[in-house]
Amino acid sequence: MNSAPSSPALDTAPSPVKTPDQIKPKHKGSAQLFKNPVLERLTHTHIALPVSIFLLTAAGSLYYGLTRGFISGVSAFGLFLLGWFMFTFVEYAMHRYLYHIPATTPKRAKFQYTMHGVHHEYPKDKTRLAMPPIITVFVASLLFFIFRFIFSSYAFGILAGFTFGYALYLFVHYAIHAYAPPKNFLKVWWTHHAQHHYRQDEIAFGVSSTLWDHIIGTMPKKAESK
Repeated sequence: MNSAPSSPALDTAPSPVKTPDQIKPKHKGSAQLFKNPVLERLTHTHIALPVSIFLLTAAGSLYYGLTRGFISGVSAFGLFLLGWFMFTFVEYAMHRYLYHIPATTPKRAKFQYTMHGVHHEYPKDKTRLAMPPIITVFVASLLFFIFRFIFSSYAFGILAGFTFGYALYLFVHYAIHAYAPPKNFLKVWWTHHAQHHYRQDEIAFGVSSTLWDHIIGTMPKKAESK
């Protein structure tokens, strides 16, 4: 959902892979993941590209579903909300169980660092807060085929909500790391994510929503969030 995409073990940068307990946040610089300059360049992207791709996917899916009669106005709204709700859980589950997979072996440590650990080490690296466009297009296409297979014609509404949620997540995550916390109610997002990065990485897995942290019990304790 963020950070660099997974890649083959070949051609990785020569620097030793760090396990999560060895990672200390650095607010300047960027890690080298691959020796190959093309692969290394592909791990960096401007946030506007993936956000735009997912928003266009959401708008296109909703428009096509409505104009071709696959979904109606009322059902489209409900399916959109369902897709968005589904994304909030996927966001939480991916972050908690995939991005923070226990680094019990060297291969797992390498996978975890490439997928997400690099983001914890360089949280201010704006170019590694989202997948490259080519991966984003692949993910959006894969989601369409999966949803179409599972939900049939309802897929157009659900996909719209899901990819809108994905775009919102990317935007919120970027804003949290790129800008200072605002002095209003939006500050809760900054505070929540800061607990995960700088206090304890086993809590506060939600980024665009704290819903599943509340439900599953991974919210920061009140004493820690002050």
